[in-house]
Amino acid sequence: MSAPPPASQHQLFSPARVWALASNTLLELIRLKVFYFLLLFGLLIIGSSAFVGKFTFQEQFQVLKDVALGAMSIFTWLLAVLSTALLLPKDIEERTLYTILAKPVPRFEYLLGKLLGVLTLLLIATSLMSFLFVGVLYFREQSAIAGLGQMPPDEQVAAIQAIRAATFTTSLVPGILFIYLKAALCASFTLLLSTFASTTIFTIMVSVVVYLIGHVQSLARDYWLQDATAGPMTKIFLALVSLVFPDLQLFNVVDDIAAGAAVPLAIAVKTGALGVLYTAVYFLVGYFLFQQKEL
Repeated sequence: MSAPPPASQHQLFSPARVWALASNTLLELIRLKVFYFLLLFGLLIIGSSAFVGKFTFQEQFQVLKDVALGAMSIFTWLLAVLSTALLLPKDIEERTLYTILAKPVPRFEYLLGKLLGVLTLLLIATSLMSFLFVGVLYFREQSAIAGLGQMPPDEQVAAIQAIRAATFTTSLVPGILFIYLKAALCASFTLLLSTFASTTIFTIMVSVVVYLIGHVQSLARDYWLQDATAGPMTKIFLALVSLVFPDLQLFNVVDDIAAGAAVPLAIAVKTGALGVLYTAVYFLVGYFLFQQKEL
């Protein structure tokens, strides 16, 4: 009779186990009916589409992009924070965590599976909102083109080109990607908090505070650095804040996209790399804390 495999063999990284955990996490979140927010998003977009009917087509598309991208940013962030904050406390309360880790499943795989489940949920939600957004934009585009029927043919061609140029711009793609990356970053940080937080409410509140810090830190940093009386300790403190909390304003390009401005490639690459880096770092710090946690 052959001897059982050493325990260390069970600790080898298994993509299949990670994907199984991610799939189960996604199903759990879907059962919690987290997609109800899509109904609110749809009502908001359709309502704003009806509201802008009396504007010029340039104003229509600018308002639609402002409302849609702003709503996508808020909804994906809320989804990221609320869904991630529930994961570990729910598994501990239902003792699912102990069952999974006793199989044995390495804590790294468990935490990675949870994060990938949330990121998959965010990807699905962002895709659905994007499809709805594009559908409404296309409908408004066709409505604006249909209203040009009385124009002379030469003017009509120029007007159609102007409408299409104002509707779908190349900056929409990186703009939506930035929204997803910001939500992924916030989900990773919330997961980090949940590895040591005592309550779900505490995790959510701290995540909200960090979200606010991430949006105002650039303004505070510029203000204090311009102050001639700012001492070295102030500068060190600001540097630490900037290092620990990413500048979330870098992900907010809604106004530029709504105005039709293109996102420079260098900024797109820098922002994308920043989002991936912070998501990975927050996850690794969360894993370190989770590894030390007594269960």
